[in-house]
Amino acid sequence: MKLIVIGGGWAGCAAAIAARKAGAEVEIFERTDMLLGVGNVGGIMRNNGRYTAAEELIALGAGELIDIMDRNAIHKNVDFPQHKHAWLCDVSKVEPEVRKYILSLGIKVNFTSRAINVVKEDKKIKAIKFYGKDTVEGDVFVESTGSTGSMDNCNKYGNGCVMCVLRCPTFGMRVSLSSKAGISDIPGERGDGTIGAFSGSCEIPRESVSPEILKELEEKGSAVLKVPEEDINMDKLNSKVCQQYALKEFAENIVLLDTGHIKVMTSYYPLEKLRKIKGLENARYIDPYSGGIGNSIRYLSSTPRGNDMKVNGLDNMFVAGEKAGFFIGHTEAMGTGTLAGHNAVRSHLGLETIILPRETAIGDIIAYANERLNTEDGRKVRHTFSGAEYFERMKKLGLYSINNAEVKKKIEDLGLTDIFNKKL
Repeated sequence: MKLIVIGGGWAGCAAAIAARKAGAEVEIFERTDMLLGVGNVGGIMRNNGRYTAAEELIALGAGELIDIMDRNAIHKNVDFPQHKHAWLCDVSKVEPEVRKYILSLGIKVNFTSRAINVVKEDKKIKAIKFYGKDTVEGDVFVESTGSTGSMDNCNKYGNGCVMCVLRCPTFGMRVSLSSKAGISDIPGERGDGTIGAFSGSCEIPRESVSPEILKELEEKGSAVLKVPEEDINMDKLNSKVCQQYALKEFAENIVLLDTGHIKVMTSYYPLEKLRKIKGLENARYIDPYSGGIGNSIRYLSSTPRGNDMKVNGLDNMFVAGEKAGFFIGHTEAMGTGTLAGHNAVRSHLGLETIILPRETAIGDIIAYANERLNTEDGRKVRHTFSGAEYFERMKKLGLYSINNAEVKKKIEDLGLTDIFNKKL
């Protein structure tokens, strides 16, 4: 069987790996020239409940991408406001290593391949049409095209195209394929009802911070710098994608994290104000390039799906990552991607698809995200293991643990050990 993955971010890579291990022939089609998508400016792992989810993935037999991130961690067990035991990974080293691993499995990767439409017959996708290239047929499909952009949306709902890591002006617009197949997208909302939300952080180069701050970052992994009182803007917190950072500490301070480049934990911040802060007098943005005025707009097109990640209304399309709901983060993308890729193979073989039990954090967040969509404010909530509403739920339900043996035993008791490592 042939499985086509559209979108090579963390979710798409996880889906491809899971499907390949299950025995499928797999191709990834990525519209840019790099894998990992917005993950190329991420780098925060194992913070708060993500630690539990990472260990679940390892126990479930889907820990390959977690292992790569762990190997590239330059700081471990870092605490910063409202976040504990974070591992900070060097984002400049991760993509080449993931690419090498993907190719070693015999997965074919097609870069600069922008999907623009589907060929559909009844409730089945027959093929994907690509801009300037051939139509590609497949047996089953995983859409992990994300929810960021295009430029039109960033202009309409944000502060314009700020040239983020996805580089839409260069590689063209993101297209929702499930929408092309007739399935209506679900857009996320901000607190005021505006569609979408701003990406949660920016990056500045190491050489643009003072030697004193750089030393602190290299020693501790993080630095917290006071914002001048006249520049504190609490209102901007409502526009952020990452609700786990929409806290007053992130308005009253500039929080810096060392992820290879220096991560600035704010959606955007006027450059002239950033340079008022001691040690940042020479700061400049490298992602997004116009981080002084805006960031990319995300959560514009999630797809209705079941808890097995199959698209509602289509027989052979599965979704993962932000395309599957209002999920935030690498670990969340890996979890949804792994399930989507594995279940895509199961579905084509006529096997019953897997729904992860709610005794697992990954299974619970997938089901809970669906349930919340049916509530009054459901489109305004983002779901992440690392904070905000869902992490509080994790703690309340007893799903949060940083005891590796305890997490491993839970997966074993559920009969799920290495379930994603088995060829079907």
